[in-house]
Amino acid sequence: MKKKLVISTGAGMSAESGIATFRDSGGLWDKYPVMEVASADGFARNPKLVHEFYNQRRRELVNAKPNAGHIGLVDLEQWYDTYIITQNVDNLHERAGSKNVLHLHGELMKVRAIDDETKVYELKPDALATTPDTVIDGHRVRPHIVFFQEAVPNIEPAIELAQEADVFVVIGTSLNVYPAASLLHFVRKGVPVYYIDPNPAAVPQGVTVLKMKASEGVAKLAELLKPKS
Repeated sequence: MKKKLVISTGAGMSAESGIATFRDSGGLWDKYPVMEVASADGFARNPKLVHEFYNQRRRELVNAKPNAGHIGLVDLEQWYDTYIITQNVDNLHERAGSKNVLHLHGELMKVRAIDDETKVYELKPDALATTPDTVIDGHRVRPHIVFFQEAVPNIEPAIELAQEADVFVVIGTSLNVYPAASLLHFVRKGVPVYYIDPNPAAVPQGVTVLKMKASEGVAKLAELLKPKS
């Protein structure tokens, strides 16, 4: 039976694909007031602005491609039962071929009904734009994104995966965004933990830190995790 490899990814995972990060200097938060475009209050105040913000991000995403880091994680599936927990709202893990991806903060290429959050619709690449007046199956819709001030519905299954991990990896995150950053603390004692980031945050003793960008770090990770023949 394959060991369970659980990988938690953040914005640095997709940065090499040209996806703008939020928190880095020159990132999206420098260009947009965060609470206006990514909070429940902001959406209530100005839904048109929020729709336009995510329309722009979708246009950027369809022109982006998975990078070597995304593809390298798929390759690990030959040796491990691999699960990815991502803070990213892009679909680059799926497009690279990863089979088990759990999105903590929603999915950019999807919208959901405002009056029934269980009704989720996938947008087509040739019909990406939405407005406050967009209606699908009789429902007005909003971005399928977890806004600030909203609960993170997938945090419980993410915690369960972290608890079940035989190997746990963190890639491309500042470890400042909660509750995602807390997953590290649910990993069982003695389980190997790796952290890949060019500017790593402070981590508990025993974590193997690879001070690299995602693509380089994943290649190194594969060397470390490849089963000994």
